[in-house]
Amino acid sequence: MSNITQPSNFPIIDQPSSAKCVQVCQNRTCKKQGALKVLAAFMALPIPGVTVTASSCLGQCGNGPMVLILPDMVWYSGVKPDEVSLLIEEHLLGGQRVEQMLYYRFHPQKSN
Repeated sequence: MSNITQPSNFPIIDQPSSAKCVQVCQNRTCKKQGALKVLAAFMALPIPGVTVTASSCLGQCGNGPMVLILPDMVWYSGVKPDEVSLLIEEHLLGGQRVEQMLYYRFHPQKSN
């Protein structure tokens, strides 16, 4: 019998909370809005500890290209390829949300 389900067969991740995943919607509407180029821009600037994946529909059609950063649950909308480096620098490396790019439905603007 095989013991493939034993926990020792799985890789141990030292700090699972630090692993981030960037999902870039590649469904119809986002694709028409340039999501393929946004995904390519993320892939061109790899960051250690960050996984970038093409996502199926994220359910926010018409507001794309949509980018979801996990496990932070931070949504960015209308992302352009030339804004990817800002997202990487500020959010993924700096730990700060890029306020002006946040998706209004999930991150309402704070009124002063």
